[in-house]
Amino acid sequence: MRGAMQTTVGDDNKIRREDRAAHDWYRFVLSFPPHLVRACAERFGLNPSKQMLDPFCGTGTTLVECKKLGLPSIGIEANPMAHFASRVKVDWNVSPERLLGHAAEVARLALATLKAQGIDDEPELPLFGRRNRGLSAPILRALPEESRKLLLRDSISPLPLHKALVLRDAINELRDEAVSGHERLALARTIVHDASNLQFGPEVGVGPSRKDAAVITPWMRCIKAMANDINSLATWRHVEATAYKADARQISHILGRQSVDAVITSPPYPNEKDYTRTTRLESVILEFISSKDDLRGLKRSLVRSNTRGVYRGDTDDLLVANHGEIQRIAHAIETRRMELRKTSGFERQYARVAKLYFGGMARHFAELRSVLRPGAYLAYVVGDQASYLRVMIRTGQLLADIARPLGYQVEGIDLFRTRLATATREALREEVVVLRWPGSGSTSGGH
Repeated sequence: MRGAMQTTVGDDNKIRREDRAAHDWYRFVLSFPPHLVRACAERFGLNPSKQMLDPFCGTGTTLVECKKLGLPSIGIEANPMAHFASRVKVDWNVSPERLLGHAAEVARLALATLKAQGIDDEPELPLFGRRNRGLSAPILRALPEESRKLLLRDSISPLPLHKALVLRDAINELRDEAVSGHERLALARTIVHDASNLQFGPEVGVGPSRKDAAVITPWMRCIKAMANDINSLATWRHVEATAYKADARQISHILGRQSVDAVITSPPYPNEKDYTRTTRLESVILEFISSKDDLRGLKRSLVRSNTRGVYRGDTDDLLVANHGEIQRIAHAIETRRMELRKTSGFERQYARVAKLYFGGMARHFAELRSVLRPGAYLAYVVGDQASYLRVMIRTGQLLADIARPLGYQVEGIDLFRTRLATATREALREEVVVLRWPGSGSTSGGH
């Protein structure tokens, strides 16, 4: 195997212009960049005869980049919106002409519906001016109350929401199975980037209100970009890439024994970021989640990484009950909480969620062993954290410590980039933990 990953710092997260095809259809803020996947694939000496796995595939960065490299890949993702994005982003068998033609029909229907209500897609015409044109103020569509309560307050204003719902219904009414996935993904991107009031940093929040915003126009721009990308990616359209909606702690239920040659992934970090909030708005509008029960079911399928996803019956923490450093960190968090007199229900869960996170990752590593071929290499992109009352958690080192007794060899922990902690402005390391699965006879140890 080649040498260590090249050390990078600063804003290396930014996606390069030449990498944007398919990746830019929809992606998480702070997703790891495509060039990191290429670096790992080169380091591991992968070729089209090898099977790649991303067990926390998110919006499909690894899958898309592997497809561009001619490498077959499999993704696992529990979040239904992210899973949908991954699945669509590796579907390049769509006819660009059919996509453009059908989207134009959808746009005409949506625009006609809005026009009949006295609404223009472009926001130059204020809603209050429509009475001067002899039109009464339109009755705006809204989400069902149970769905609305799942959203951050004011995450989208009433008029852009109405336009998004009209466009969604036009896609559904004229549904063409060959292209509807791409049309719906373009809508998800448009909702977040062009129509919503959301702002993204370490966590998603609500910024200044957009009283009005175009929806159909930017949606068509996104459709055109998709069609152009599909044309440019035609050479690799037949490279296999499959995304499964599943829990990364239950991989052996999906994949065959010794079917994976390499893993490149970035699991959630142990912090107070609720990853389901990142996709909440588009998940609700596209009806991937519609109720608190839906949201609760989604959170139960995720590795516990924040207190809003912890449940009474969780037991993953038992898998690291004998790990001294993890127990020390949990004790330090609880001690700091009591010193600071932090007494909210979430704050009382800080120590427990730290243990649940590493226990969940231990369960993932244990489950993964049966699907790895002898000699498989694994790369986990993770970051240090200090979210829990500023107690430092060296995530990469701890994951390496958990993997060793489960039979994995630790090949290295390479610096990928650094970032500043939100609260302390302290430099935190983001690293690539490189492991190797030596093969038969190694599954007897550990949990």
